[in-house]
Amino acid sequence: MRLIRFKPKGETDVRVGVVENETVYEVAGDIFGPCEKTGRSFNQGQITLEAPCVPTKVVCLGLNYKDHAEEVNADLPEEPLIFLKPPSSIIGPGAPIIYPPQSKRVDYEAELAVVIEKKASHVSSAEALDYVLGYTCLNDVSARDFQQKDGQWTRAKGFDTFCPIGPAIETDLDPSDLTVEAWLNGERKQASSTVHLVFDVKCLIEHISGIMALLPGDIISTGTPSGVGPLEDGDEIEIRIQGIGGLINPVAR
Repeated sequence: MRLIRFKPKGETDVRVGVVENETVYEVAGDIFGPCEKTGRSFNQGQITLEAPCVPTKVVCLGLNYKDHAEEVNADLPEEPLIFLKPPSSIIGPGAPIIYPPQSKRVDYEAELAVVIEKKASHVSSAEALDYVLGYTCLNDVSARDFQQKDGQWTRAKGFDTFCPIGPAIETDLDPSDLTVEAWLNGERKQASSTVHLVFDVKCLIEHISGIMALLPGDIISTGTPSGVGPLEDGDEIEIRIQGIGGLINPVAR
């Protein structure tokens, strides 16, 4: 099932929908519980996509691909290296990534994001996927100069608009071997597979839920492969993940 949040053109309220054969069917209720179609449907040209969920937190992974660790000349972590992005950093498809005037180097990072379906606390890896609603694309936009300067990553990762997600939550995916790509102005810059994750999705849910409770809609972003690079004013960055589609955002100062 393919789930989205959207606004019908000319309306201000955000709706929830299921996409079937390119038609969007509005549903009533909560995507984390029972829901049913309302009878309203739309084609893609009649809607504006929003971020597909509203998490209380976004838990991200550093150095979770071996090739990216080599790229930045860092040792692989012995256990998952986690950090948080604030919910205020989230934007949806098509919304601009705003280049902060304080920074001189802002990078894209293509990542597979896991969307949690129900409260997960101290979950074992064996049962971890039972707590997953689905998967979406995420761009872990990073002010690289502040990341290097600060030593910890809150400022570098936390600017408004630094967490594009979307375009949809795909519920019927196996996360173990999905192609992850970044395309900058039509040129492929990153290309790898989740088969190369140092810590896989099950391991990440077990580790993180042992530290903090994960709530419905929360996101775990699984890290980025090699090929990260800078964004400039006027760029268009697309994150593509097999089975999910493309998340496209312009860059503006």
